[in-house]
Amino acid sequence: MNPSDLSKNTTRRTAVSIVMGLLALAPLASLAQAQAPASSGQVVKLVVGYAAGGPVDAAARLFAPALARELGQPVVVDNRPGAGGAMGGDSVAKAVPNGLLFFFAASPTITISPHILKSMPFDPAKDLTAVAPILSYYNVLVANKAQPFKTVPELVAHAKANPGKVAYGSAGMGASNHLSGELFALRTGTQLVHVPYKGNAPAMTDVIGGQISMMFDIIGSARNYIASGRVQPVAVTSRDRNPSLPGVPTMREAGIADYEVGGWYGLYGPAKLPADIVARVSEATQRALAHDDLKNKLVEQGYELWTGTPQMLSERAARELALWATVTKGIEVQ
Repeated sequence: MNPSDLSKNTTRRTAVSIVMGLLALAPLASLAQAQAPASSGQVVKLVVGYAAGGPVDAAARLFAPALARELGQPVVVDNRPGAGGAMGGDSVAKAVPNGLLFFFAASPTITISPHILKSMPFDPAKDLTAVAPILSYYNVLVANKAQPFKTVPELVAHAKANPGKVAYGSAGMGASNHLSGELFALRTGTQLVHVPYKGNAPAMTDVIGGQISMMFDIIGSARNYIASGRVQPVAVTSRDRNPSLPGVPTMREAGIADYEVGGWYGLYGPAKLPADIVARVSEATQRALAHDDLKNKLVEQGYELWTGTPQMLSERAARELALWATVTKGIEVQ
């Protein structure tokens, strides 16, 4: 073999060695990239399990830029509607836990859907990591203006005198306003008729038109209808009066001692999300909620800021999961 052939063989072997070395390192590099915390410049997605334009989506879109400012990286909302938010939650539950995908969850998906969905695609308690609480919200019971009741005692008397004839609407089977009505009937011993709709807006349209008697709606969504005089507010479902509706009594004040129904929004990541990512995003969330610009917008919409720890989010979810287990007996959604 002449010197030039020897040189070519040596070069060829060296090249092969380099390629083989790179191939051996590739899986390790991919694994490291998958497990590495999100760094500045990478886009963080907040998955919303409902279509754009609804209350959960609106809150997420207010929150996203504030979180982006605190994280120092872009944050966008990713709508993945279906099965009462469960499809969006499932996509996060199955995601790589690298800090780039989070579930902006409305509480019914975490605390109600596991009881009523015939085929719940994931277990929120096992397949998600609690990261941060964000907001609390409550409903207000509103009625058609022509109804013969304006207060809770008048409603209860009317419903008992007309069993099975007082209809209330909701955003769908298993929605928080559906179960607000179920709990009201349970606590007052009345027989109400539930009429599910494909969202709060069409239900409110029928309340205004008189096709149904009443509905429970998120305070932020119902405020404009109340202010314009199109519906009659009856009571709020919170323990204390809501600052945006100071003249509307609570159910407790109206005589239902054991009635408080609230919902919340919280941030979750996939299972096994590293503790350092949880801490970083949790702290960024609390800083974001402390800014007056975001705080004022959310309070104006009837929300209450809920700052706290991942453990607080987990504990509240567990308590409410147990509460709704009783109320949802016999309710099943395909």
